[in-house]
Amino acid sequence: MSLLIVGTVAFDSVETPFGKTERVLGGSGTFAGYAASFFERPRLVGVVGSDFPDTYLSILEERGIDVSGVERKEGKTFFWAGRYETDVNIRTTLITELNVLQEFDPVLPENFRDSSFLFLANIDPALQLKVLDQCRNLEFVIADTMNFWIDASREALDEVISRIGAILVNDEEARMLTGETVLQKAAKKILEMGPKIVIIKKGEHGVMMFTRDSFFAFPGYPIDEVKDPTGAGDSFAGGFIGYLASKGTVNDETLKQAIVAGSTTASFCCEDFSIDKFRNITSGELLARAGNFREATSFQPLDF
Repeated sequence: MSLLIVGTVAFDSVETPFGKTERVLGGSGTFAGYAASFFERPRLVGVVGSDFPDTYLSILEERGIDVSGVERKEGKTFFWAGRYETDVNIRTTLITELNVLQEFDPVLPENFRDSSFLFLANIDPALQLKVLDQCRNLEFVIADTMNFWIDASREALDEVISRIGAILVNDEEARMLTGETVLQKAAKKILEMGPKIVIIKKGEHGVMMFTRDSFFAFPGYPIDEVKDPTGAGDSFAGGFIGYLASKGTVNDETLKQAIVAGSTTASFCCEDFSIDKFRNITSGELLARAGNFREATSFQPLDF
């Protein structure tokens, strides 16, 4: 099934207790697209500047990602720099330069408009709506957002949420969206806004998935050394939607499998900087880790 990903393609400079990188390949679209490519051949829409090297786009093309929807504009590429503490849950943004992203107005190539599955990465909700308006054959949409859009663009965000199948938020964002402190109550309120599925990211502790009549929780994978968590959430989303698109159907079983696929890709993302770990693993290694997940979460019914 055809899969479309709309997000940022960027330069990242990252400093963690395990190393430092300068202007490496980053962006929500990049991480999501690469993670999805383990399961499906995604189409990518984004914008880069005249300073963006062709070799970076070639890296994505070599994975079977269609980058014909990545627009090149005169100017500088979106740039983010951040530093993580020893506790990598603590992150400080040092630099954010929107550059050509300020003028990003997603216009989908004609052959992208028939995509069946769509991931709307964390961009302005007004732009997410523009993408939705251009698609004519959607079967399933998942969208990401952040506290900035919840605060600054609530009306547009509410419309996005009412038009999608699933929303991806962290626990802070879920509480901010609803005013509820208990995550189950927050998820219920978000479901009342329109989506059929709410996925709440809890970082190293895993994810929680809520529907109107079910609940599924899945742990994070215990990684020996987290080098760089940048892009882990987008890698989860890419693995999740990539797996669903590869199956071509959305039901209780494929949703649970997609959670495992997303969690597995996200765990690999954290083991190196940028997409370097992804470039050095095989599908067999990914399947083996998913198998480890299955063994760790399987048990016999209690017997009293």
